[in-house]
Amino acid sequence: MKAVTWHGRRDVRVEEVPDPVLQQPNDAIVRITSSGLCGSDLHLYETLGPFMGEGDILGHEPMGIVEEVGTEVGDLKVGDRVVLPFQICCGHCWMCTQGLHTQCETTQVRDQGMGAALFGFSKLYGEVPGAQAEFLRVPQAQFMPIKVPEGPVDERFLFLSDVLPTAWQSVMYADVPEGGSLLVLGLGPIGDMASRIALHQGKRVIGVDRVPERLERARARGAEVINLDEVDDVGEEVRSRTNGRGADAVVDAVGMEAHGSPVAEVGQRIFNALPKRIVAPLMNKVGIDRMSAIYTAIDAVRRGGTVSLIGVYGGQSDPMPMLTMFDKQLQFRMGQANIKRWVDDIMPLLVDDSDPLGTEEFATHQVRLEDAPEAYEKFQKKTDGTVKVVFKPGQSVAS
Repeated sequence: MKAVTWHGRRDVRVEEVPDPVLQQPNDAIVRITSSGLCGSDLHLYETLGPFMGEGDILGHEPMGIVEEVGTEVGDLKVGDRVVLPFQICCGHCWMCTQGLHTQCETTQVRDQGMGAALFGFSKLYGEVPGAQAEFLRVPQAQFMPIKVPEGPVDERFLFLSDVLPTAWQSVMYADVPEGGSLLVLGLGPIGDMASRIALHQGKRVIGVDRVPERLERARARGAEVINLDEVDDVGEEVRSRTNGRGADAVVDAVGMEAHGSPVAEVGQRIFNALPKRIVAPLMNKVGIDRMSAIYTAIDAVRRGGTVSLIGVYGGQSDPMPMLTMFDKQLQFRMGQANIKRWVDDIMPLLVDDSDPLGTEEFATHQVRLEDAPEAYEKFQKKTDGTVKVVFKPGQSVAS
């Protein structure tokens, strides 16, 4: 089969690799019909290379058709149309029963000290072959697959794999009060969808980015926007719009790749130039993140407000302004999204043919799997209006 594979910093390739096979009685094989390119994939493309292996298959936002099943997959059957969450979880351990599927005790990557294994996401999360491929082996298939109805296009349901539940959790964790305001930092796929969800819930949303196409998408849905290139101080601009207080809550949908951190950016480049055997242990102990987004969140949120971290950070000793955080009496909530926890809340919006969250038009680019290297480059550089890319294995599409 064809798959997107990692070969170094900013070096992804489409190669022929062995087809996946059933390994456990609760495995399934899914033929991928759509697979998303996520902002988290750019961390592997750029920053987290020391934890990648040559030839690792990327991708963690899949949906498709069940082609083969093991003997212990419950009512899952060949021909089912399914979406797969990005984290691999069993559904029956103590953590899963608490709705904390990203901490699944069955699939925790204990040798790395990390939570549940993830598709296509480095040694840190189990080095499980990913979903930017023609076929995918799905472990824990007695619980993992989300069955979706036939009829609507893939994009109506595809984003249940990551974008929708991740954005949903970020808004739930933000806990915006009735009539309150939500500041969303970063209007890439997660920030964009978080804005749509909060607007659908009747919240006031202020979105921040510097990419014109992203700002216009949010504005068109009803959000107020702030262009980073047109203001000197985001916090001051937000306070000027909120009676001098700041936003009731902030979603940081940017994470470690924030702009405006030139020293940290140079540090990341130096790390990536060093041998993996040296860098990987260091990255487990030191601060490597560009911190401007989280610093902005702390500044722009009102006293007593909430910061919801959904952008991925990777450093262990990043400096945090503890005095300000304590003095402002801030609450922080964070973590990988617990996909299955939110599916029942989201599904009614997806089976509604009015498509209230605009999922069918959410992707800006549908591309062949063979065009993955170019898609990664455009997404990383934010060119050609690239906000969300969906790969279509085995299909002929115009990018």
